[in-house]
Amino acid sequence: MSLPNIFTEKVVNETIDRINSLKANNVALWGTMNTGQMLAHCNVMYEMVYTDIHKKPNPFMKLIFKAFIKKIVVSEMPYKKNSKTAPAFIIKQPKDFEHEKERLIEFLKKTQNLGENFFDQSESLNFGKLSKEEWNNMFYKHLDHHLNQFGV
Repeated sequence: MSLPNIFTEKVVNETIDRINSLKANNVALWGTMNTGQMLAHCNVMYEMVYTDIHKKPNPFMKLIFKAFIKKIVVSEMPYKKNSKTAPAFIIKQPKDFEHEKERLIEFLKKTQNLGENFFDQSESLNFGKLSKEEWNNMFYKHLDHHLNQFGV
């Protein structure tokens, strides 16, 4: 069973509708983040693609990521609740809900506009070259996991 294609307008619009249904005071069904922190957490993946604010892992760490974490992140298998996350994705400081929501929606639109062919065999910061299916799984699964976390 394949995951919905985050590169299509239909899936992006459905995801944006879910994001727009969030409220700043939604309570997580699991975990410790509030909605602003969760949105900022989701933005990290896109920051790693579109900005240079996150450090590239050293060759040893990249090997570890590729050998032990890549399959969990890019497969179709859903994340488990309360899974460990990489340090770059840990958001403890307060975040502005509306600002993070707007950023995430813009990242989604940019990703969809660039399309799956842009991403096919593109280099991921942590995992090396990924297929368009792996990029899709990584993008969609992460968002779906956290939107479900907040009941939307």
